Amino acid sequence: MPEPLVSVVIPARNEAPNVAPLLAEIGAALTSVPHEVIFVDDGSTDGTAEALREAAKTHAALRWLRHRASCGQSAAIVTGVKAARAPWIATLDGDGQNDPADIPRLLDRAQREGESVLVAGHRVNRRDTATKRVTSRIANRVRARLLGDATPDTGCGLKVFSRAMFLGFPHFDHMHRYLPALALRAGGRVVSEPVNHRPRTRGASNYGTLDRLLVSFLDLVGVAWLQRRGRRPEVEEP
Repeated sequence: MPEPLVSVVIPARNEAPNVAPLLAEIGAALTSVPHEVIFVDDGSTDGTAEALREAAKTHAALRWLRHRASCGQSAAIVTGVKAARAPWIATLDGDGQNDPADIPRLLDRAQREGESVLVAGHRVNRRDTATKRVTSRIANRVRARLLGDATPDTGCGLKVFSRAMFLGFPHFDHMHRYLPALALRAGGRVVSEPVNHRPRTRGASNYGTLDRLLVSFLDLVGVAWLQRRGRRPEVEEP
């Protein structure tokens, strides 16, 4: 395989039915782009590992890793980014609701903007339950007010950023919801791009709405603290 330009990192927990369709869509979307796909099986208890093992026989771009026990979506993303070989990272949720066809456009925007930018997908027409849409809208407003992260939809799983910038972020549980704020804290920039969003057609949600609500307050306080305590020195070589 040639050296990849972009590594597509997909955290997945109990997403066996989505493995093959996602791989097919990613391959079609990135047919002219050197890439690799890194699935991180976050301690699945269904047939996700078997589906990935079978897919690896026919998909040369596929690499996959497994957490022995579920450590959460953020930990799976960190595992995937650390293992990535490409300078650019694209993240996708494992449920098939993000559209891989949007990756080339976001990647092109990131390359034009430079390595200090994070390009965040914005689900303009979100295809989720009413409960998820309402809680997300409230959370986005509160988060934007407290963190000033200039992002209308930080919960969208489709994002493109440089691997080097991500590895400089502090890593903690649920950090994936605050990547724009962490990019700004690191001296980077954040831009949003409208992306397609699709209803879930296979499997069931594994990271629930209640889980997000229970930790959201502490997360906000923690990230706000990080923003205020972070300092970026101007380095000179004497």
